[in-house]
Amino acid sequence: MPRKTLAVSMAVVFFLAGVAVSFASPRKRLDPGTNTCRIFTFQNLQDGQKIFKTVCKSCHHQGNSLGAQFLHTESKGMRAWNRLFLEKYAKCAKDGSWDALSEDDLLKLNDYLFRYASDTYDPNDAADCG
Repeated sequence: MPRKTLAVSMAVVFFLAGVAVSFASPRKRLDPGTNTCRIFTFQNLQDGQKIFKTVCKSCHHQGNSLGAQFLHTESKGMRAWNRLFLEKYAKCAKDGSWDALSEDDLLKLNDYLFRYASDTYDPNDAADCG
């Protein structure tokens, strides 16, 4: 019986930790391309992460032979990620690599990168302190 209680207790702790992470800031972003407020949902962020891992990281990984810069979510700040998707100035956007992605996929990818950008965590903000 104690093992079952311990397992249930641990499951509750992991669930609560997940809830805390899912409600961390920011919770939305203004998309300058569509001029809409994008409210982050778990599904959209998860989809954006999958797109980042399968599409972007296929070239932008460490030690790639393509000359693509290594990228991770914290490579840029929130405003820089928004600007990148608005102006499409990246080499991969210009050479047609983004053409395989739908507009919805690009929005989800931008949401994910914006949400986990280098400047999202502020230890002096009450919303981020846990």
